[in-house]
Amino acid sequence: MRSFTHLTAIPNNATADVGPARFGVRWVDVGPPVRAEIIVMPFRSDEDFAYEVTLGETFAVGEETWRFADLDMSSTDEWEVTVRRVDENEVMEPPTGRLWKAARLRPYGQLDETQLQSVEAALGARLPLHYRDWLSRNNGAQPEVEHHIPGVPFTLLPERPLFGVHPQYPPFDLVHAQRVHRDPWLSPAWLIIANPSGGLLVVSAQLGDENVYFVHELDLVGPPGPPASAARERKLRAVAWSMYELIGRLTPMELDQLPPAQILPPGTSTDPRNYQDG
Repeated sequence: MRSFTHLTAIPNNATADVGPARFGVRWVDVGPPVRAEIIVMPFRSDEDFAYEVTLGETFAVGEETWRFADLDMSSTDEWEVTVRRVDENEVMEPPTGRLWKAARLRPYGQLDETQLQSVEAALGARLPLHYRDWLSRNNGAQPEVEHHIPGVPFTLLPERPLFGVHPQYPPFDLVHAQRVHRDPWLSPAWLIIANPSGGLLVVSAQLGDENVYFVHELDLVGPPGPPASAARERKLRAVAWSMYELIGRLTPMELDQLPPAQILPPGTSTDPRNYQDG
């Protein structure tokens, strides 16, 4: 019996129905080689089947043969696997998906609990739990090359790293960064964790909020003080639900990732703050 479809895409943390079965993907690995564990859940059986396959390999779905045909990744936590039903000896179509490239970051070291408590005392705030854990393991990090999050208008540079505890070198120091980069623009309810080209990366000093936010440099305007700070803080946009997801979304920037130059008609908006709408 043939399926109702011969091609389906399976997002992370989701399943897809393909006639006789439901598909899921437990994990993907960019390798090389590119690999994935595909779970087949037949509708007419209580038994599930798990296949560890490399890109291009086939696996059985009842009497049918399916192929791990493609993988498209925007981060370690956002991806989509494509599977295709194939006939015997069918030639594989070339994959077109994008593979995520791991961030190339150089940690500065580690921090013990005494050092973390000292930093929190100097900041006058508790660090978000995920950020605190990341900071204890890395003490900030310097990108080897320029990094970005696709679609978000900032660039993390080697000379503008993720801040750590470096009182001997203030430009890279987390406490110093609050005086220089936060206090002119935002309230103490926020902590600046990086000053990339294009804006600021920010976490909340309020317990329970683990998000990492971005504010564009064009929104850092106006006089100091609470009224203007509140208006600026409304421009903060979450770009990751935790520090670890931020690291997972950071991508080394290559020239071939830049959009082609375009001639735009008069009146077309080119405001880079419109990144949420593409």
